[in-house]
Amino acid sequence: MIKQRKIELLAPAKNLECGMAAVDHGADAVYIGALRFGARAAAGNSLEDIAALVQYAHLYNVRIYVTVNTILRDEELKDTEEMIWELYRAGVDALIVQDMGLLELNLPPIPLHASTQMDNRTPEKAKFLAEAGFRQIVLARELSLPEIGKIHEAIPEVPLEVFVHGALCVSYSGQCYVSQSCFGRSANRGECAQFCRLAFDLVDADGKVIVRNKHLLSLKDLNQSEELEQLLDAGASSLKIEGRLKDISYVKNVTAYYRKKLDAVFKRRTEYIRASSGTVKTDFKPQLDKSFSRGFTNYFLFERNKDIFSFDTPKSLGEEMGTVKEIRGNYLTVAGVKSFNNGDGVCYLDENGKLQGFRINRVENNKLFPQEMPRIKPRTLLYRNFDQEFDRQMQRKSAERKLSVALVLAENNFGFTLTLTDEDDNSVSVVLERGKELARTPQTDNLRTQLGKLGNTPFEPARIDIDFSENWFIPASAIAELRRSGVEKLLEVRRINYRRELYKLPETHHSFPATELTYLGNVMNDRAYSFYQNHGVQRIAPAFEKVSADNAVLMFCKHCLRYSMGWCPTYHKVRSPYKEPYYLVSADGKRFRLEFDCKHCQMKVLSASDEPKLSSSHYQA
Repeated sequence: MIKQRKIELLAPAKNLECGMAAVDHGADAVYIGALRFGARAAAGNSLEDIAALVQYAHLYNVRIYVTVNTILRDEELKDTEEMIWELYRAGVDALIVQDMGLLELNLPPIPLHASTQMDNRTPEKAKFLAEAGFRQIVLARELSLPEIGKIHEAIPEVPLEVFVHGALCVSYSGQCYVSQSCFGRSANRGECAQFCRLAFDLVDADGKVIVRNKHLLSLKDLNQSEELEQLLDAGASSLKIEGRLKDISYVKNVTAYYRKKLDAVFKRRTEYIRASSGTVKTDFKPQLDKSFSRGFTNYFLFERNKDIFSFDTPKSLGEEMGTVKEIRGNYLTVAGVKSFNNGDGVCYLDENGKLQGFRINRVENNKLFPQEMPRIKPRTLLYRNFDQEFDRQMQRKSAERKLSVALVLAENNFGFTLTLTDEDDNSVSVVLERGKELARTPQTDNLRTQLGKLGNTPFEPARIDIDFSENWFIPASAIAELRRSGVEKLLEVRRINYRRELYKLPETHHSFPATELTYLGNVMNDRAYSFYQNHGVQRIAPAFEKVSADNAVLMFCKHCLRYSMGWCPTYHKVRSPYKEPYYLVSADGKRFRLEFDCKHCQMKVLSASDEPKLSSSHYQA
């Protein structure tokens, strides 16, 4: 017999409304920020809203994970501990955490998941976390399929969570300190300043400008929708959509798209089954290019490739629509196979590579009448970054999720019994005490019709059986009350029978994979220090946010500009025409030196503030 593995589609929620939409559109689990201490400080939620989401989600066996994945100051630990107990009492299924100091607190029996902020990219690190009691591990986005496979082989019983869609951090998560260094805003404390989306000049050691005013650290968005089966075969069990700051239309569209893709995989591969209950029906066609994206990449899943960056713009391009044929007085004609709508937003890259845009006032066949005529040339490629009609669909109710239920109405000595059995084998019976009287006309079809009226409930009938010895009459009002009572009782039983994992962390002293931690360990508080000390680490440096490290690397990137320019000594075997070191120069004149670590195949970004500055007049075109 094939051993089946439950697969979880994990969707983001910035608030209760988005969380409920994620459930309705097919999520098996939802992650949401607590009021404080989440890695997206702008996406906090009240305990009441989280409790309401828990109650709604658990009806469908959907799990709720709360992010508490910042590093914490000593004075914040007590409040964090109290908040975790409140989340536990609210029914939350797990916490996504980064700070090892939490493992030294008095925590309730709630499972912990190791955040990607922990920089989980080796079998050794994953094995250590599993032995420390983590019940799920979020892997670094940069990993290839073989690397994921090796981690799965090391800890086959621990679910591995991988990102499949959304924005990419250019630096390994948890190892980015540039926001803290430049702006006093720590990414590890939920305040990322989006430094990687800024425009830079790339300058060589002699001051020659290699590239001017491009978004050299800005990556396309992740899209693994065509690689889901390969990810599952490599060992992934939880497929995560990024986007706790995204709006509800993004959550609806992207969640529904991945739900359909996964369900198609499950039909072919019976060893994989979904982790929650219910069937999702949408009244729209999910399309990824309708939601925010900077273009798509599968990143490093199949090793290094050039198609990962978005140097021209960090903004959403959207859906490719066609090209400009000609420009007339107040309109332009377009060659393309897709049709525009009145009110659509259109964007394009001008001759200087700058993103421009306009709103369509009116459409006539292939003629677009903009609100204001753009400065645009023939053969310019057009993108739609706002689809008016699709947005209208997303603002309405766009999906429903139903649990299948079998209903049996049978006679008994005192009247009649209605039994409801749902798809998870929860079963209830309700009794109607009533004397039996024969009907004048056949009743079976009418009884089935009345019992099947489940439209405003979470259920839909899979089968309705009438088990009568005679053609008994029951008034429609009595059937409606019996049905209502049965549904209420079944809902209550589903909530009671929800299987919530309770897990108390073990006391452990196994050795950490290293005996020294630099600032990269993100040790912010005494409890974290104690944890690592108890696990064999002999030298522990404080977090960068606590004590700035001299000559610290601010970003560790698998994305490499030398590779992007075609000068990689490993892949291209081509010598660069420019003198190293190279520098990134931001619009405000800040300089950042680049180092290329070919042994580990990564690029490092360091501050060059202590070096002599070259004014713009020294740059050579």
